[in-house]
Amino acid sequence: MEIVDLGVLCSGIKENKYGLALARCKGNVAAVFTKNSIKSASVLVCQENVSNGKIEGLIVNSGCANAFTGEKGYEDAKEMCKIAAKIFNCSEKKIAIASTGVIGKFLDMEWIRKKVKEVYHDLGKSYEHAEKFAKAIVTTDRFIKKASSEKASISAVAKGAGMIAPNMATMLCFIFTSASFESGELYEMLKEAVDESFNKLVVDGDTSTNDTVLLVALNKEKVQKDVFCDELKKVCKSIAYQIAKDGEGSTRTFTVKVTGAESKEEAERVAKAIASSLLVKTAIFGRDPNWGRIVAAVGYSTKVDEKISIAFSSGKSGEEVYVVVDGKITGIEREAKKVMEENEHFEIVVDLNKGNCESFAIGCDLSYDYVKINSAYTT
Repeated sequence: MEIVDLGVLCSGIKENKYGLALARCKGNVAAVFTKNSIKSASVLVCQENVSNGKIEGLIVNSGCANAFTGEKGYEDAKEMCKIAAKIFNCSEKKIAIASTGVIGKFLDMEWIRKKVKEVYHDLGKSYEHAEKFAKAIVTTDRFIKKASSEKASISAVAKGAGMIAPNMATMLCFIFTSASFESGELYEMLKEAVDESFNKLVVDGDTSTNDTVLLVALNKEKVQKDVFCDELKKVCKSIAYQIAKDGEGSTRTFTVKVTGAESKEEAERVAKAIASSLLVKTAIFGRDPNWGRIVAAVGYSTKVDEKISIAFSSGKSGEEVYVVVDGKITGIEREAKKVMEENEHFEIVVDLNKGNCESFAIGCDLSYDYVKINSAYTT
């Protein structure tokens, strides 16, 4: 899906590891932030500024997380909002802010002051301007993440590749809609969409200090709430799968579908345990349908007997390969390996045979490149 033209003025600039982006987006806003107890100063300031449910502009930087930076980091984040507020001729309290990059490093405020005018003079509402905005906010990403819904007039752009855990995937995601909703309604729908997408995603099990998802309603048209809610979920899921695909060094993505659980919470816990398992993730990188590692993850995440079933599926009708059925080993790992080799995305289906509830998680494999990328990503 491509970015929908909603009339948002935006642009950005990328120089080496550093980036700066702006967006003029006057409307109602809702946001979800990291659950990490150590939050970026930019997150703290953004939480304050969006608490009244309205914004007029957005400023984002990449290359520096502005986290674990104490009072100076907080004041720098406030200054970034003042800079954007002056440009957009509004109160600094109407500016949302986000940062991403290295933790424990101070913002280069001189560079930001110098470049912000350049970005401002390039603001526009074309596809190219949206691309510039998206490129400015990435860090280790191999590609930008974008999704849209013409049906509900939604356009989203995001960054995220590593430090991804199921406490809202570590990411920055900005979602704009021309639909008209109050901030309370936006939050209700955003929270539900995040729970069914980003909170199902695991790349490496680490929860960032900077997670930020903003949903801004520009209040230009009416869209049915149920339609909007469904389309918002689709957009967020699309972004989540793109982040999994871009998981640092990943070569395969997968969905873990857990059925036959006694509760949705149990199914979700088991699915996340499997998607988070380093042994499972490395087996997937080797295209090895090592169901024993899946069994182990099931066993340490919930109480279960051995009468479980495990299948590998391409997601296509009738293409499920069961390696374990009701606790009995089928011995057809070769067919399961073929599913893993021939599909860039596949499903691991686990039936606990305990109840009628189900849930899922989204994951990716763990390759040599993950170590290379993260060992080189330093201050």
